[in-house]
Amino acid sequence: MVTRVQVAAAVIRRADGHILLAKRADQQHQGGLWEFPGGKLEAGESALVALRRELQEELGIAVTAARPLIKVQHDYPDKQVLLDVWEVSGFTGEPHGAEGQPLAWVSPRQLPDYDFPAANQPIVRAARLPAQYLITPAELDGKPLLLGIQAAIAAGARLIQLRAPNMYSPEYRDLAVDVVGLCAGKAQLMLKGPLEWPGDFPAAGWHLTAEQLRKYADKGRPFPAQRWLAASCHNAEELALARQMGVDFVTLSPVQPTQSHPEAQPLGWEAAAQLIEGLNLPVYLLGGVSPGDSERAWQLGAQGVAGIRAFWPK
Repeated sequence: MVTRVQVAAAVIRRADGHILLAKRADQQHQGGLWEFPGGKLEAGESALVALRRELQEELGIAVTAARPLIKVQHDYPDKQVLLDVWEVSGFTGEPHGAEGQPLAWVSPRQLPDYDFPAANQPIVRAARLPAQYLITPAELDGKPLLLGIQAAIAAGARLIQLRAPNMYSPEYRDLAVDVVGLCAGKAQLMLKGPLEWPGDFPAAGWHLTAEQLRKYADKGRPFPAQRWLAASCHNAEELALARQMGVDFVTLSPVQPTQSHPEAQPLGWEAAAQLIEGLNLPVYLLGGVSPGDSERAWQLGAQGVAGIRAFWPK
């Protein structure tokens, strides 16, 4: 049985959204690379208790607000680790390198420019993603849809999927051009459609259907890491294909019964948690959930929640 070194780590987010990084000493494991601050759990410690202690010792700050973000299992040639990562949104004190380590406040957009240990890559993705994923309603098009997206962005939506299954391809593409403009510099737009399209929308990420995932997963990631790639998953097989393809995040559904897919058998919260464990990917729980379910999703190991009706601006 593999004995994993358990580590508590923090994505410390300042009021302006910047994230604190620390540089590992050259003599440490993975020395010279940047990391999210934290340290090993001591005997009998919970992850949150260990995190509070480590951040006080390493940075001189006291945590006042934190919530689970992601758990990552990673096997190095010489060490197996379990990173229990928390998002810290409140603290007192001014962070400083109490052990002489260099620190840097970095915008989420800049995170991919830094060199991290391999185990930190899922954390980089999770740190750049919001807690909610808005999916547009299928019954709307044209001006009502555009006005709704504008209202959602004004209300703080940062990740939006343009879902229009009832439109023909030319209509969808024309609409996508307008939505790209609305989202520019404000929210990350995820489009859907044939994999021949992404080159026409360089600012957008791509959300694959489960059918596309099954068809293309063995061919690897279809475009560079600089562009967001997501996939719709419903079971362990599809989640494994998503990892094989190298997607950045997934939706997992349906958690509960839904109006849009009443025939689908819901997973339930407990089964969803089991599927997330050990996945090493940010997961949005979808189907019969609302923004009010965010806390429950975090406690189960999810990035957050995704949805249509409950998330659409009224």
